[in-house]
Amino acid sequence: MRILLVEDDHRIAKPLAEDLRHQHHVVDLAKDGLEGWEAAQVVAYDLILLDLMLPKLDGISLCKRLRNAKSQALILMLTARDTTSDKIIGLDAGADDYLIKPFELEELAARIRALARRSPETKPTILAHGQLTLDPSTCNVTYAREPLALTPREYMILECFLRSPSQVLTRSAILDKLWEFDKSSSEETIKTHITNLRRKLKAAGSSEDLIETVYGLGYRLHSI
Repeated sequence: MRILLVEDDHRIAKPLAEDLRHQHHVVDLAKDGLEGWEAAQVVAYDLILLDLMLPKLDGISLCKRLRNAKSQALILMLTARDTTSDKIIGLDAGADDYLIKPFELEELAARIRALARRSPETKPTILAHGQLTLDPSTCNVTYAREPLALTPREYMILECFLRSPSQVLTRSAILDKLWEFDKSSSEETIKTHITNLRRKLKAAGSSEDLIETVYGLGYRLHSI
């Protein structure tokens, strides 16, 4: 998932973002409500993790603004407030769920999985293309039933192709989908990752490039 974490305490934000990235999510950080609002105007996030007490624009106000702007992102509020009235206010503002600080990372991961299952855009459990399979629930990838060892970026690029098997994806489109908006990267980075993916697939037994180049446009999965 592409996640926006809006949290002003860097002692919480940094390790949380690192853990989410380890789970193969793409995570952008915003240190206040206004920065979170601006980020959400640039990127279509799947999930927004939103602290309640934020400088410049508080979490409730940001949540309301996002919903008034017809944002379809899932919103999970993170707060130290543990009263029923606070929860009701957050949910009435448009939040999908509410998690009390401090929390275990395992519980947050479970809440995210639950929200993803509730989303109308939840994708199939197993993604497959010929002998290639990818299981988003376990992050396992196999070719001809043999496991493939992929880096997190290789995994996310491959998942992107498997979710749109007939679509031609440009390098810039892949960058927009998978790279944090505040990080510098280039289309050559995508080229390098795809080269490595092709090499690993060929080593696993693929007789041809499963990821084919559409000259002048981008890449797509080879039709079966």
